[in-house]
Amino acid sequence: MRVLLLVLSLFFLSLSPVRADVLDDALADAWLMLERAGARLDGARFGVDLTAYRDALSVHRFRSPHWGGEMTLDIAVRAAAEGDCARYAAYVRMPPENGTVTLVICPQFTNTGTRELRALTILHELVHVVAGPDECRAMSFAAEVEQLSTRRFTNVERYWRANGCEGSGFRLP
Repeated sequence: MRVLLLVLSLFFLSLSPVRADVLDDALADAWLMLERAGARLDGARFGVDLTAYRDALSVHRFRSPHWGGEMTLDIAVRAAAEGDCARYAAYVRMPPENGTVTLVICPQFTNTGTRELRALTILHELVHVVAGPDECRAMSFAAEVEQLSTRRFTNVERYWRANGCEGSGFRLP
């Protein structure tokens, strides 16, 4: 029995750093993409305060014109694919509670997809963190960052149409 517990403990302990590394890589890759987009990125066109966005991504604290005041970004990693994690790789709980916006990372985020898709997911979700729930804004902004930083963007046309973004005032690159 002790051997089984030891083996299981080592197995579960080995998962945590891997998942942390996957999340850390996604955050670092998103930051790098944002920096590569540089001055060509016009946050105002998307209603995204770039200072707040950069601060949320880098130090997890930001002043939010959208939410009104100083905010903290909390990243919660979920182990089970239940509730909203049954449908999403990541999501933002809104509205903020007590000055904290929570980005929830689901098992799908760490267990499936590519490194590039994880970075794009972070870029997308951080729009919700600083600028609210508009899916069209988040898709458009993330695609623009991806286009400016890599000269290509991921095809999200099906999701774009499913959210009725054609008439939203936002566009894909």
